[in-house]
Amino acid sequence: MKLFLTSAGLPPETTRAFLKLLNKRPKETRICFVITAANPQEDKGYVEEDRKRLKELGFQVTELDLEKENEESLRKKLNNFDVIFVEGGNTFYLLRYVRESGFDKALKPFLERGGVYLGVSAGTYIAGPDISPTQWKHAEDKNIVGLKNLRGLGLVDFAIFSHYKPEHESIIKENKHKIPYSVVALTDSQAILVENGNIQFIGPGEFKKFN
Repeated sequence: MKLFLTSAGLPPETTRAFLKLLNKRPKETRICFVITAANPQEDKGYVEEDRKRLKELGFQVTELDLEKENEESLRKKLNNFDVIFVEGGNTFYLLRYVRESGFDKALKPFLERGGVYLGVSAGTYIAGPDISPTQWKHAEDKNIVGLKNLRGLGLVDFAIFSHYKPEHESIIKENKHKIPYSVVALTDSQAILVENGNIQFIGPGEFKKFN
């Protein structure tokens, strides 16, 4: 299983490590760009910035919206890609359609055949076992769909706190007892690389893990 979990996509600090994770050159690499988490957002400028970044790096980029898919269509479509880039936005909205579309089931064979999952913010939160940390500071990340089950995909056994800054340490310490998992904090210039069970922290600065 290959995962690249980020707060902010592919900034220069982490791009080289991501490129090394791939078996192909960017121009030969097909990326499925999942934009669903951004659907309820008024400002979608960050989506365009990430799309532009991927194209600048030379990737073949195809957009996909989980709201318009089902498990059968996803299984067929994901066979055509090397990377799934799950964009940020509203985490609760994303998780709802991850389940309703069958993406959670279609993702498994994609990862088993060596496909890479790249998460950005909401796309990273759902990779953990629980998305609760997104509620601890993100006033804009509201549970607009009334989601009661906050269980994530469980691709890693720790929860993630994205867009971390030093002033958030006290917030994490105040809340981490609410879930039975460690919490790893990621700044916008850091990433977590998972390859065949090995976990590597990428990017500048200290990595914070709260047990």
